[in-house]
Amino acid sequence: MRYDPDAIRALVHRDRIHRSLYLDPEVFDLEMQKIFGATWIYVGHESLVPKPGDFLTTRIGKYPIVLSRHADGKIYVIHNSCGHRGAIVCNEEKGNAQLFRCCYHGWTFKTNGDLDAVAMPRGYGKDFDLTNPALGMGRLPRVGIYRGFVFASLSEKGPSLDEHLGHAKDSIDELCDRAPEGEIDLSGGVHKYLYRGNWKLQLENAVDMYHVPFSHESTVRRSGKQFGRRAGEDSASAISDRGSAAQRWEQRSAWGARSTGHSYNGHQPIAEQLPDDPVFNAYRAMLERKHGAERTKIILTPKRHNTAFYPNMTLQALNQHIRVIVPVTVDRTEVHVYPVMLKGAPGEMNRSFVRHLNVTHSAASLIQTDDLECFRRCQDGLNAQGSDWVWFARGIDTDKQDERGDYVNTGTVEIQQRAQYSAWLRLMSAKG
Repeated sequence: MRYDPDAIRALVHRDRIHRSLYLDPEVFDLEMQKIFGATWIYVGHESLVPKPGDFLTTRIGKYPIVLSRHADGKIYVIHNSCGHRGAIVCNEEKGNAQLFRCCYHGWTFKTNGDLDAVAMPRGYGKDFDLTNPALGMGRLPRVGIYRGFVFASLSEKGPSLDEHLGHAKDSIDELCDRAPEGEIDLSGGVHKYLYRGNWKLQLENAVDMYHVPFSHESTVRRSGKQFGRRAGEDSASAISDRGSAAQRWEQRSAWGARSTGHSYNGHQPIAEQLPDDPVFNAYRAMLERKHGAERTKIILTPKRHNTAFYPNMTLQALNQHIRVIVPVTVDRTEVHVYPVMLKGAPGEMNRSFVRHLNVTHSAASLIQTDDLECFRRCQDGLNAQGSDWVWFARGIDTDKQDERGDYVNTGTVEIQQRAQYSAWLRLMSAKG
């Protein structure tokens, strides 16, 4: 392999990365091994498999897996592969089953991945051990759950999930604490789409505030404000590359974890404007009964807009949703977008969350379409021979470190992307 650790290190500088990170299939294959095959990956949420027998199929990089709830009530993450000939066992995206049955030779498996039975067993000799765990679908070596968010790792070694999430856990806490019951619910459906571009383009974009006045110019009215993104809003934040609107955006916080690559940006100004209607007031009253007025005020005070959990999940607080990035090939990426509902909140409020996500972040929405077109143009343009480098230098001279040693800055800087590629470099150049 031509990409030894020294060659990898030559591709990433503090202010720029080589375009081969988006174009080279060999780099992509190495990412699947050394990033998706080595660190913690978000695979789903407990609310997607609420009952015993419920399952969901997805992938960790190239590797097909099943997220299931077994008869013992526990969550399992298992390889979606038959222990006999390796065929995909669960072909549906989701469902409920007492047993998983392989279509090829009829072997059946329990919903925790253990072998249940072999079809026509009389054909096997007495030395063939049907209790051999290797004949099952196999469970991933590490699974961790934080407030309903399920992460798994294909590696037996590495930091704990708590160490991996670090300060980024606060974004999960802030979202879950909004729910009167302290839990979120992702059962409101999912948008799925495929775009023509590398997986890292979506991750970079989620925490990129520099692109907004330009990529999303068509969503801004003559008043200079974006269309209303929440129930009851006629308009949203003022968006411009100049004047007071730009100055306000430059005051937003920006953070990136040096070691893990997680990152976030501060809340949109419009998020400070809370609704004043019967439904929201009833919701606020629920929180106050549980937490008291002061704690409720803190819960409802916006802090972050988008958080990127490296390498494959983003969370947005304004139009609350979880976005899952599933690499397919070096220039094809699948994205799953789940609206976030708040357990215990009024039904009308949760229905509104689902409905407005169709307008903002579905594949045919007013916002996501702009980003997808940019991803396509980036992927095509990177094939040009004009320059070998992609630059992330904005704000680099004003980067600071917080008490944890992570990157902090404000405004439309590219500190989040620098943090992502710091993690990329660490993982890709690791031995093994």
